[in-house]
Formats: sequence, structure tokens, C-alpha cells
Amino acid sequence: MRMEKVMVFTEEDEEFSDLLTEIGLKRNVAKVLIYLAMTEEATSREIERSSDLRQPEVSIAMRTLKENEWIESRESKAESKGRPVKIYRLSKSINEIMDLIEKNKREEVENQLKLIQKIRIHLQNQQTISN
Repeated sequence: MRMEKVMVFTEEDEEFSDLLTEIGLKRNVAKVLIYLAMTEEATSREIERSSDLRQPEVSIAMRTLKENEWIESRESKAESKGRPVKIYRLSKSINEIMDLIEKNKREEVENQLKLIQKIRIHLQNQQTISN
């Protein structure tokens, strides 16, 4: 049997995860993002153990992170026979990722405000027609 170090989420990490969730990230994506921000690189198994997520949850979160181009991966030969192990790391710093999230949120808000303005104009036009 061999000893392994397993990082665990602290109360502060959980709070950070909650904040990311509040701004719109899915809970599992937030947890994986935080874990990868706190470590140089990690396997899915390490992420599962540390973040208390199941394998399918980690896989789905990884897909989202990959679609956003926030992570990169490489393969490493497994210690025993079997499939190679994928090792993940952030492709951008957590600050760069936060900048991207902020930019997207600002664009969302601007689009919503434009829609509200269109609705107001439409309502004004309707009122003018009915008078």
C-alpha cells in the first residue's frame, strides 16, 4: 500500500466556490476550477477525492472548462497496465479566467439593458397608438 497526499477543500475554498456559483458557474465547474487554481496539475481522480465530486461530475465539469479554453490536458502512462491517465492544468491564470467571467457578465447585463430599452420603446409606441 502506498501513501498519497490528498488536498481537501477548506472553508475558504467552499466559500469561493459558493461565490462562483452565485455569479452563474455550475457548482461542479466552480469546485474543479478552484481545485486546479490551487494546484499545478491534477488527474481526474485527484480532483474527485479532493473536491468530493463523483467521476461523472468531474468529467462534465472538465468538458465545460475545456469548451471555455480554461484548461489543457496531457496524457501520462499509467503506473500499472491500462489506459493512460489524463493530467489537467489551467491554461490561463485564475485572474485571467475571472477577467473573462467579468467580461461575459458585463456583456450579459448590457444585452439585458438593451432589451429593457426596446420594451420601453415598444410600450411607448403602444401608448401613442392607443391615444
